[in-house]
Amino acid sequence: MFCPDCGTWNRGAAKLCASCGAELPDVRVAPSVPDALITALRHAMGNRYRIVRRLGSGGMADVYAAEHEQLGRPLAVKVMHTHLARDSEMRLRFRREAEAASRLVHPLICTPLDYGEVGEVVYLVLPFLGGGCLADDLTKYRTIKVDQIVRIAAQVASALDYAHRQGVVHRDVKPDNVLFDDDRNAILTDFGIATAQFHGRLTAGGRAMGTPHYMAPEQAMGKTLDGRADIYAAGVLLYECLVGFPPFDGLDGYSVGYKHVHEKPVTITEVDSRVPPELAAIVMRCLEKDPADRPQRGHELADALLGFLSNLGDNTPSHVRAVNPDAAPAAE
Repeated sequence: MFCPDCGTWNRGAAKLCASCGAELPDVRVAPSVPDALITALRHAMGNRYRIVRRLGSGGMADVYAAEHEQLGRPLAVKVMHTHLARDSEMRLRFRREAEAASRLVHPLICTPLDYGEVGEVVYLVLPFLGGGCLADDLTKYRTIKVDQIVRIAAQVASALDYAHRQGVVHRDVKPDNVLFDDDRNAILTDFGIATAQFHGRLTAGGRAMGTPHYMAPEQAMGKTLDGRADIYAAGVLLYECLVGFPPFDGLDGYSVGYKHVHEKPVTITEVDSRVPPELAAIVMRCLEKDPADRPQRGHELADALLGFLSNLGDNTPSHVRAVNPDAAPAAE
């Protein structure tokens, strides 16, 4: 068991903690084998935070639910994979996520609260958002109701507008990185590969960073980016949430990136004629190959989406409000 005082792992039969000597609780069942990363993380974080449970894992880090030891505030702790922590460039990239996002103080952006490095344990402390994420909704419902995804995308666009005004380009806008708070507000998170004006270039020229299905053409080609690349990704997100799949797919990342650069996406109304033409026009404008032909700022996209929403009306037929009858329900 873990010592409740210092977090050290002790054998189940032990009466006193081998590290601090505190009396251990009596247990009647054999404890499970401890997570080595949790043990290392508890030592690294000291008495500031209490690790509760493992939430999941991504390509760069594991995520744990935690609590502030003194305040009892629920938190999420993102811990870089050990093999990546040994790579100096990846370690620097992880730290830059904290640096970039910590400067973004906005209600629709998940701003880091703390950062630490102890040996090979590199971690980032974030607010805990308990409303799930957009990717989970897509997995469950396949598509999202029109009125709900328009609200979500408008909030994402507002968050992007703020980030871009601070000189930060997200570069990885996708459903997995849109979380929800308890009121179902969309919160943009994971600035792990963000670029910022106050940072020098970290990667060699021509190296594309991001998730292939959501990359703007200029991003797939490894060009220098501005906020309009994030607008393109927001358009991909809208497209996917309305019809159930992104505009381009392929056998590998290269083939998907090639299509973003060279192929025109099928108009969303050709995929599903129930998508309102006014909304389809907004989505397809975001997906223009030339950045100059897209909405130039996040607030421009947000205004267009909210304008569409204001004209949607309560009398709109249900087959328009929910493109797919099994779509995620609108928030109350």
